[in-house]
Amino acid sequence: MGWRIPGVATARERLGSSLFERVAGPAGTENRSRIHGTPGPRWFGEDRPIRTVHGDASMFIGGLSALLLQSLHPLAMSAVAAHSGYRGDPWGRLQRTSTFLAMTTYGAADDAQRAVDHVRGVHQRVRGRTAAGETYHAADPHLLAWVHVAEVDSFMRAHQRYGAQPLTPAGYDGYVADTARVGSALGVLDPPRDRRELAERIAAYRPELRATPEAADAARFLLLHPPLPLAARLPYAVLAASAVALLPSWAREPLHLPRLPVLERTGVRWAGTGLTSTIRWAMAHRPAEAPSARGGA
Repeated sequence: MGWRIPGVATARERLGSSLFERVAGPAGTENRSRIHGTPGPRWFGEDRPIRTVHGDASMFIGGLSALLLQSLHPLAMSAVAAHSGYRGDPWGRLQRTSTFLAMTTYGAADDAQRAVDHVRGVHQRVRGRTAAGETYHAADPHLLAWVHVAEVDSFMRAHQRYGAQPLTPAGYDGYVADTARVGSALGVLDPPRDRRELAERIAAYRPELRATPEAADAARFLLLHPPLPLAARLPYAVLAASAVALLPSWAREPLHLPRLPVLERTGVRWAGTGLTSTIRWAMAHRPAEAPSARGGA
């Protein structure tokens, strides 16, 4: 087709640039060039499922859903509330997380290892006590495993529902196996390597999970009061509703998040599909950019 609608290309460029700037930060272009342009072996080949999942616009929804799910572990939530700065600098936290995901998924192996080493160093310094007097340490393998499985499950659920090219069951098993490579590097002991093991590990954590006041406060901030301009509020509301709809029912109840099955199967899913399709369209003219650099857990 040789025709173009006037103004559409400009709008597409503006939207794509705005999204990239939000999630990748001021060093986004430089990081993108390093991630994709540095020669050398990678942790994951081009045919690996982790590249398919982390490279899809569904990561926007999966990332927010992961944050909500992760908040249900009191020790993990206390560490986030006290040390992550998610309220004072939410975009900075998103940019650091998304750059880590892009670097470990697509970057040269040496750069991926350096990114992991940096995160492990940060984790070693994060220690404290909850309001109930329980001690926590971000480098605790048990806490690391919870953060890992909650993230992997959320990213996978989002891709199954909103991915442009959903994988086969074997493909999603491969995705879980790929993420185990990163999890192990971060200090997770024996991370799950297929969907069955992932489900079993999450089930094993359920007795430890509850919604603390910090978790409820984080949910309100993430879902109702994000630092966004007025024009972005409606698309973000779709993102938030889609992220909540991904959560299992047992995870919504402690956070007092509504469950409306009919609406979620129709309106929310339709809106979420429209949102991810729009993001995909806006970013399609940027083939060198990894959409995982826009994820965010």
